[in-house]
Amino acid sequence: MDGQILQAVLDSETASLSVGMSNLSDEILLCILHHVPVCDRLTNVAIVCRKFYTLCHDKTLLSNVTLSEEYLADDRLVRHILKKLGNSVLSLSLNGCYWLSGSTLEHLARCRAVTHLDVTGCRISYLCLSHLLSSLSSLRSLAFDVRPCFNSALLSSKAVDSLSRLTELKQTLLTPSYGVVPCCAKLRKLMLQFDIPDVTREGVGVSCQLMVGQSSVPHYEQLEEFTARLAPGEVNQTLLLLYLAVFSVHIPKNLRVFLVSIPGPNPVHWPAASSLAQSLGQRGDLVALQLPRSWLDSFSLKRALEGNSPKHLSFSRCPALWPQVFQSLLNGGVRDATELISLNLSGINHVLYSECRSVEDQLVTVTLSQLAEVCSNIKHLNLMHTHYHHEHTLALDGETHLCTSLGRFKQLRSLTLPACALSDGVNTNHISSCSSATSALFQGLKKAPRVGLQNYRPDSESSLSGDSTSGLSSLVAGCPFLETLEVIGPGFVSALPRLEPCTRASVEPRGMCAWAREVGDAHLAALEALPQLRRLSLAGLPGVLRGTGLVQLARRCTDLRVLSLANLGSLKTMNYSPALLETLKQCTQLQELRLEQPYLNANASFFEALSCCSRLQRLCLVSRSGTFDASAAENFMERCCQVVMCHMFMGGTLVSCRSLQKVLLNRLSFP
Repeated sequence: MDGQILQAVLDSETASLSVGMSNLSDEILLCILHHVPVCDRLTNVAIVCRKFYTLCHDKTLLSNVTLSEEYLADDRLVRHILKKLGNSVLSLSLNGCYWLSGSTLEHLARCRAVTHLDVTGCRISYLCLSHLLSSLSSLRSLAFDVRPCFNSALLSSKAVDSLSRLTELKQTLLTPSYGVVPCCAKLRKLMLQFDIPDVTREGVGVSCQLMVGQSSVPHYEQLEEFTARLAPGEVNQTLLLLYLAVFSVHIPKNLRVFLVSIPGPNPVHWPAASSLAQSLGQRGDLVALQLPRSWLDSFSLKRALEGNSPKHLSFSRCPALWPQVFQSLLNGGVRDATELISLNLSGINHVLYSECRSVEDQLVTVTLSQLAEVCSNIKHLNLMHTHYHHEHTLALDGETHLCTSLGRFKQLRSLTLPACALSDGVNTNHISSCSSATSALFQGLKKAPRVGLQNYRPDSESSLSGDSTSGLSSLVAGCPFLETLEVIGPGFVSALPRLEPCTRASVEPRGMCAWAREVGDAHLAALEALPQLRRLSLAGLPGVLRGTGLVQLARRCTDLRVLSLANLGSLKTMNYSPALLETLKQCTQLQELRLEQPYLNANASFFEALSCCSRLQRLCLVSRSGTFDASAAENFMERCCQVVMCHMFMGGTLVSCRSLQKVLLNRLSFP
């Protein structure tokens, strides 16, 4: 009997050792295959066995297909994939597939059952677009670029008929045009991206005057969602007003999402904004609202929010609306504040910088505590370009640290904070010397004191203001599910910002806030208590001396996917290089890395450490006075084969940069 039992145990162990993937249930295998890129799935996995072939061609896997990040998919492979997809695919995205030829894009006509098509960033002509629209009679959602020389009048009658059935449209406007909007009578969702330069490459000014007299003005009768995002430039703002002209006459009765983002301190005025606010308030089904700072006053905002339960609100750089925003959210100005998921208050208390910032210009902890209680389901909160200056002693009204108030947002997933919000107070032993140095610096009377290479001690920062990370500790303890965190110091402006003229107009000088200067390595180390952290951005933190906090953070946050570091510590030298190399060795799951430092040395040791990030896909190095080792960069690119984007804005000569680019193209391009 004992022998039979022993034999049964041995047989069960042998059977368990022989179990492979093919023995798993179809449901489990389908879940696994869902995470395999479609090109690998149809060209490699499908040929393993008959069972895998059947599963790889299951309709649940082929109904929603994206080729946006399939950078190894050339024209031949994409044509093969489109042939395999046939009539199974319903949603197809080729967003950003700029390398595909026009003849390959014409093969999209094979997918006759597709209802959602995204070809944004693809080199598609109006003739090719006309052919696709004529073939895809089931199409209900379209995203594409409106390029120069586009003319909707040249589309075929079948194409126009297909456009008349669209309910969703996304247009990236690269030239002044209405695109295909006048042909879309049943639109419910319209998304516009304005990316038109004021001057062409030939130096000729761009004008929208030819559009003013067009009779094909869109009417948006059934429109429910309107989104417009603008790049800098007067042409983009003028074109937006032309798209919005019909709102001055008639506001769609079903409109519930209205998002308009205009960069810069002085957006163009829109007279119909108050009428829009009144209309949104009367209907009671507002979902999302974002308007430029000059479009609304407090009374109009109050009317827009009354009786609504919005999910997304953005009041970026709208200081005049600050009191009304909190009054509406906290005092019953909305029907159900628990519906709010995303709140952008970036720069809402922003005023012109001064050496003595008043209390009225700062965030109030009591108010945010009340906000956390009333809006208990907020997942995304943006407080960038605001200020909070914590004092050492507890206030008379029982006010605690701002981070303690933020820790009450239990559902928070992403958070953007000013650096001073993490500080527990200013080092009173040195505040007088810092103030005098700061005043002289901004008056241009003398040179700023040099920050030397100081030896970092774990308790050095704590000795400045008691427990210098107690406020931050309460934040990380209260928000254990935080996945995205951005900490931006005042005065930070990237050396290569896309909106540089707009951002520089409203940013105070670096080092102006004494509280932000207190944020250093100890604060970075405290972030190790966020085990689910996936995305981290740190910028403009002069208090980071040696970067030891980065190392401690990377060892505990093992699933970090995106890391952005900019202008940490002194700008005259890079003090945290050794810690940076050790940090990179710990970030084995990292997929995106952006480093910006005036004196970055991308030598062989740097690229050797970076090679430990075997899953890295995107790399951006910005250093105007930095150096790089070309041979080390070549070896890195060969070792990390998943890198699809490598931008290096360094201080090398033009000859060395072009030589490196040529070598990489020759080695890594398709045969």
